[in-house]
Amino acid sequence: MSNLISAAELAALLESETPVRVLDVRWRLDKPNGHDDYLSGHIPGAVYVDLDTELADPDGDPALGRHPLPTLGILNTAVTRWGLNPGDTVVAYDTFASLPAARAWWVLADAGFVSLRVLDGGLAAWTAEDRALETGEVTAEPGTLVLTELGQNAVLDADAAAALATSGVLIDSRAGERFRGESEPMDPRAGHIPGAVNLPSGTYLDNGRFLDPERLRAVFAGVGAVPGAQIGTTCGSGITAAHTALALSEAGLPAAIFAGSWSAWSRDPQRPVATGA
Repeated sequence: MSNLISAAELAALLESETPVRVLDVRWRLDKPNGHDDYLSGHIPGAVYVDLDTELADPDGDPALGRHPLPTLGILNTAVTRWGLNPGDTVVAYDTFASLPAARAWWVLADAGFVSLRVLDGGLAAWTAEDRALETGEVTAEPGTLVLTELGQNAVLDADAAAALATSGVLIDSRAGERFRGESEPMDPRAGHIPGAVNLPSGTYLDNGRFLDPERLRAVFAGVGAVPGAQIGTTCGSGITAAHTALALSEAGLPAAIFAGSWSAWSRDPQRPVATGA
């Protein structure tokens, strides 16, 4: 089954008897806290999710990058606030090409939550069909779901990422100028992990929506990510890496992510840096 859901499918799901919790993961690099935008208009019933404090560990070791993965404690506090109960279906969306929503998808899947979807096209897909928005805060009844274990997804540390870049396919989904080392607005050093291949996230999107599985497979085959290959994803701080893992999953290609990504690698002076294409 696809991890994606269309606006029409979400609308039908909300009208059904299926228990659904919609998560609004409003986040961008230039505006990490999107709470005010959420208050101005969101899908009816959606709960705001703070990516920096609920889908990451704000007090985590800086050596793990700008967005260390959340602890079990952080995640359980979050799912309680979001109102998640056992048996719920979760649909995450955003206004940033599904990048932050994919982080929610990946983090919850890592904790064993299975009924997860990402709204393909995000809020723009919803409003393009003239569907209603709601303003103000949605405060859910505290949820009863208790997550007990992390680690359901495949992850890479820096050593494993370095090895995969030579023995398999390590996809770096940052913009080309950052990959090549021409620009680095966020992290200590410019460049990329030696051996990584560049595939900016927009390559596998069409107007903010994921390409169909056949076209996704063709795009990923272009960088050597084919069935049977060992595949990993990396980016700036682990957000787009989850997004690329979602696209790979839609293509039927399992992948591990390097959660620390370039923000962790570039902080370690012992790690080599490659530049150029």
